[in-house]
Amino acid sequence: MKILILYATYGGGHLSTANAIKETLSSEYPKIEVEMVDCIKYINGMINKVTTGAYSGMAKKAPRMWGKIYHDSRKGIVAAFSKNMNKIFSRKLYRLIEQIKPDIIISTHPFATQMCTYLKKHNKINMKLANILTDFKMHEQWLVRYDYVDLFFVSNQEMKEELISFGIPKEKIFAEGIPISNKISQKYDRKKVLEEFGLKENKKTILFFAGGGLGLARKNIFEFIKIFAENFENTQLIAISGKNPKIYNEFQEIVQKNKKEEKIKVIEYTNQVAELMSISDIVITKPGGVTISESLSAGLPIIAINPIPGQEEENAEFLERNKLVIFIKKDDDIKKVLEEIINNDEKLKILKENTKKFAKPDSSKNICKIILK
Repeated sequence: MKILILYATYGGGHLSTANAIKETLSSEYPKIEVEMVDCIKYINGMINKVTTGAYSGMAKKAPRMWGKIYHDSRKGIVAAFSKNMNKIFSRKLYRLIEQIKPDIIISTHPFATQMCTYLKKHNKINMKLANILTDFKMHEQWLVRYDYVDLFFVSNQEMKEELISFGIPKEKIFAEGIPISNKISQKYDRKKVLEEFGLKENKKTILFFAGGGLGLARKNIFEFIKIFAENFENTQLIAISGKNPKIYNEFQEIVQKNKKEEKIKVIEYTNQVAELMSISDIVITKPGGVTISESLSAGLPIIAINPIPGQEEENAEFLERNKLVIFIKKDDDIKKVLEEIINNDEKLKILKENTKKFAKPDSSKNICKIILK
């Protein structure tokens, strides 16, 4: 059996989801051939570079403009343009599909889905097609020609009900959560991980994702570092700056100025997120679908910050409504909100209990089982 996983790199979530599915298929079903392809990059490298760069640039410098495009793409001119472009792109994707001849296609991005549904509608391909949605709120781009999608995987029951209201048969929809790496549910030697990162056992550990991987961090992230440097003596902070030298250097400058090298550990990039989550008591992060899902599965109370307008704002609103995160908004007093959470063990206990109810640590395994069944 052959499986083709299609993704696109507008943000990191679609790639992370594809990687999680590939990791599970490769480890649990070694006889299955799995190929993973960035569909836009395959179709045209220059288009991929320009469009992903435009997404990153807008999200960083003109987030409200990106939010408007995101909402406008639900219907009308923007939606029609996207649909027509994916029709054109499908011609080249067809060559790839003909070459690989997969039995199943798994899509983690709506552009890939639209290309495949167009090809299915016109009898160019006939293999099974599975959609994996990567946020906590549905977007209509996923539903273009939905009759030609065989399976929909969503993060929560509310999304399932929303899809049913669009006319999709409930037998096609599974609320199995967003796929995450199996590493998150593994057991780690706490003492060993603490020692590796120069951390102490008797302090509350905060894991802080600054959002710098794609240059999407906002100015207030430096305020977070300053607040931790000057307060919360009973805590220690792991600050992940991402692949952003400017953020890393400014973090280090604040730490060194306050002589808090033992208390605040700044990390540029790490592939040990699972290990760090295993030793943490709280996570502070942008509300991207994958990172939130990992944090929930790790049983961590979550403080959500700096959502990108559009999908991440909708994620934050859903999570806050379901009492799964504390959402620090633009005009909130950051220090005051942090004090109310970090110093309140009862509040942290309630948040932790809520995360356990919603967590889906076996999401990747369950999704793969259903697809193969």
